[in-house]
This record gives sequence, C-alpha cells and structure tokens, in this order.
Amino acid sequence: MNAGSGAIGSAWTRLRRRTDGWSGTTRALAWSVAAGATFSLLNALIRSLSQQLDPLQAQFLRYAGGLLVMLPFVARGGWTAWRPQSLGGQFSRGLLHTAGLSLWFLALPHLPLADTTAIGFTTPIFVMLGAWLVFREPMRWERWVAAAIGFCGVLIVVGAQLGGSSGLHHLVMLASAPLFAASFLVTKALTRHESTGVILLWQALSISLFSLPLALWHWQAPTLPQLAGFLLAGVLGNAAHWCLTQSFRAADISATQSVKFLDLVWAAAMGWLVFGDLPTRSALIGGAVICASTLWIARREAARG
Repeated sequence: MNAGSGAIGSAWTRLRRRTDGWSGTTRALAWSVAAGATFSLLNALIRSLSQQLDPLQAQFLRYAGGLLVMLPFVARGGWTAWRPQSLGGQFSRGLLHTAGLSLWFLALPHLPLADTTAIGFTTPIFVMLGAWLVFREPMRWERWVAAAIGFCGVLIVVGAQLGGSSGLHHLVMLASAPLFAASFLVTKALTRHESTGVILLWQALSISLFSLPLALWHWQAPTLPQLAGFLLAGVLGNAAHWCLTQSFRAADISATQSVKFLDLVWAAAMGWLVFGDLPTRSALIGGAVICASTLWIARREAARG
C-alpha cells in the first residue's frame, strides 16, 4: 500500500471511529446533508450540460456515466455479488425515477438552481406522507412542524415566479416531486434486503435502459469534453445516491427529510458561483426560514436518538 492510499485509509478509519457513537438518526441526518451538498454540485454540472444537448439525451448520458463508473466494481466482485434479491423492485424503482427525471430534465435548463432546489423541497412532504401510509413510520409533531415551516420557506422562494414567463417550467418541475418521492419510498423498501451497491448499480442500469429511447429521439453526437462531464456526473451522482441510501438505511426515512431544506443554501451558492445567478430577496428570506426549520428539527431528532 502506498503512502497516499494508506493516509486515506487511516482517515476513513478515524472518521468511522468518531461516528460509531452517534445515534442512528444523527448518522442519517449527516448522510442526508452530505447527499444534498453532492447533489448540488451534480445539478450545477447537469444544468450546464443540458443546455448544450437535448435534456432527455443528457438524462440518459448522466446515468450511463454512472453505470460506467460502477462496472469496474462489478468486474472486481463478480456478477453474482451484484445480483438483486428483487429484480421487479429494482426496475419499478427505475421506472418511477425515470418518469420523474424526464420532467425534471425538461425544466432544468430554464430555471435557476435555487428555484429548482426549492421546488424539489416538496418531495420530502410526499415522502413523509408515503412513509406514514406505507411503512407506518411514526410522524411525530416535530416532523410535521419542520416540514410545514420548510414548505413555507419554499413558497416564499418560488411563489413570485409562478406567474411569470417561467411559470410552466416551474409547474413541470413541481410535477416531478411525487414521482421522486415514490422512487425514494421504493428505495427505502429495497434497503431491507439489498446492499447499497446493488441498489446503485440497478438504478443506473434500469434508468439508462428506460431513458435510451427518449434520448434517441433528438440525439446528437456529444463532444469529448461533454462525455468527460457526464462521466464526472456519474461519479457525483453515485456518491450522492450512496449517501442518500445510507441515510435511508440508518433511520426512518421521515426523520431525514426536513434536512433536505438545507439544500437551498448549496444550490444558491452553486448558482452564484457557476452561473452568476444572484439570490433574490425572496430566496434569502425563504432560505433563512428553511435553515431555521432544518437546524431545529436536526437538534430535536438528535436528542431523541
């Protein structure tokens, strides 16, 4: 082992030791925050790429890139180790996520990242309702309050935009939220008998298969820099979904959803740094409301363990 890999291994071991004493909910919240930050990097990259190619082609190439990133691990472990327990569950999840992604990618090039993320905050509401109805997860009053406050922050951010020229794209983005929520609920069910790696592999495979016909409709040859960008998107996407799946595994799915409201901070920062999108006054006010609800529920959930 060289010095670099040894240092990385030692750092990972120290991190695992420090988090071993954390409660399941605290670990789930930390994984969820890490997922949100990584998704913000991914969304900035994908927004740029989807402005250069047809959005549905960009959708296919993003998940094909994720599949390519996974193939060396599959080759190393052997196909048997990556065979799912529930093939139907994997493809059902892939179909739901593809439907949500198709709407999301169509609207993405036309919206600022902060608005895209804020609209996505409706997904936790659907997730918490679904977790309560399907998994019978307890919905403590703190979770409802945090979700309601966070959603009010979302309305502050996007409410003024719905009547403008981009109103239709906002509504298309909003329509993707319940589909993503259903996909995440299926993911939660899959964590009961599937490893995180298997879920990631079959997500990339199923979404690539379902997205290919849509991509071929307006296909154009990507350039080498664009292909490199989609490969990087595959790395970021796999890392983000790994963190997200780990959070689902560590605690109730409803316990982690309010922390997703913090994603608006990352999205506003990336939009400003990459695209020069200055946050509006409504984005700043709504972001403050969202952050307040996030910090409050995080403390309450951590205290409960």
